[in-house]
Amino acid sequence: MNRKVLSILVASALTASSFTASNVLAFEQNTADYIAKDYKQHLAPLWDHFHRNPELSLMETKTAKRLAQELSSAGYEVTQGVGGTGIVAMMKNGEGPMVMVRADMDGLPVVEESGLANASTIKMKDWNGELVGVMHACGHDVHITSLVGTARYMAANKDKWSGTLMLIGQPAEEKGPGASAMMADNLWQRFGQPDYAFAFHVDADTEAGKITVDEGSPYAGADTVDITVHGIGAHGAYPHQGKDPIMIGAQIVNNLQTIISRELAPRYAGVITVGSFHAGTKHNIISDQAKLQLTVRSLTPEVREQLLTAIKRIAIGTARTAGIPEDKLPEVVVNEFSFPPTFNDQKLAQRLKGVLRDKMGKDALLAPAETGMGAEDFGFFTTEPYIPSVYFNVGGTPKADFERAAAGGAAVPSHHSPQFKITPEPAIKAGVEATVHALLDVMAK
Repeated sequence: MNRKVLSILVASALTASSFTASNVLAFEQNTADYIAKDYKQHLAPLWDHFHRNPELSLMETKTAKRLAQELSSAGYEVTQGVGGTGIVAMMKNGEGPMVMVRADMDGLPVVEESGLANASTIKMKDWNGELVGVMHACGHDVHITSLVGTARYMAANKDKWSGTLMLIGQPAEEKGPGASAMMADNLWQRFGQPDYAFAFHVDADTEAGKITVDEGSPYAGADTVDITVHGIGAHGAYPHQGKDPIMIGAQIVNNLQTIISRELAPRYAGVITVGSFHAGTKHNIISDQAKLQLTVRSLTPEVREQLLTAIKRIAIGTARTAGIPEDKLPEVVVNEFSFPPTFNDQKLAQRLKGVLRDKMGKDALLAPAETGMGAEDFGFFTTEPYIPSVYFNVGGTPKADFERAAAGGAAVPSHHSPQFKITPEPAIKAGVEATVHALLDVMAK
């Protein structure tokens, strides 16, 4: 081969290589540009609508209707009323995997004090018939808006992927039975079992637009436990004639903390919090009953069983020590709505992190903080049967807010706080972009 021919071939190869790299760069830029344009034109007013109009768990009828309209308008086949107010939107686009993306829809019984121009003024009757303020105090308005953004992008770019996309609008994540209710309504049997599943949560503790991907368990399992402590009523001036359930209950509260500090192995994680303690009716009456409400958090089935078993043993043992008769020992009830831990598939999580670094830049990813034991019901979709999945977090608080807090200014409000607020644009755009890149990777043609 002479030098002239070789030079032509090398030049051709370099030109082809440069053209390919340029196309990839343009595609990534166009993805971000498309999402930014869609945010300004469609997603921003949609988020405003959802934020102004939150609904309580199991009552998300208007939210579900609007979400269904949005997904149907984007070209999806939408089924409503799955597991209550749940929505399933399907789009088939040739051969390939079925992939689920889930967003939760419900708000919280909290009066909004965020100071936002579009703060919720909605009031609803709660599950007990009491009129309460309602707020998106956990960011689910960001989740469903991002789901619509993802749906619109994928529908407009069907040439870039192949397979079946399943979008879930899930009710009642906050109250508990949402995901399990959809599964009990034969979700997989009716629509097919996904090969992969994705979801994200907006995070007030992370810089807006930044993403964290945990390779293990991003959310703990959660149980709620009710303890009824029985006593023997008496006059407050004659305590020796009764058995005081408030005193016994207080000892139970203190003794429960020894489970974590002295029974659970130091390298294992667990939380037992007594969130409610109610007893008595009057200053000078020793009641005959006290009620405790607990939340119990764990990361493995083994630790969960250890904590629940120890709670019952300590409650009953403390009462026996106080001389409570056998027919009046405490009742310990583990409520049916328990959340399993949310486990990310490690290989899929590592794969997603690599994709997001490549597509969105290495600065888009932050290391997970791993400071709390928040719970999620996403695990109902992915645990039995096991579905490889990743649940990631997207930051929602501007960096300047953290800097002001560190300098002694106002603290960043936490989730479920009346002051909770998310800066929607960077959070929604990052949520859509990260989800789109995840889908295009596992559903690539």
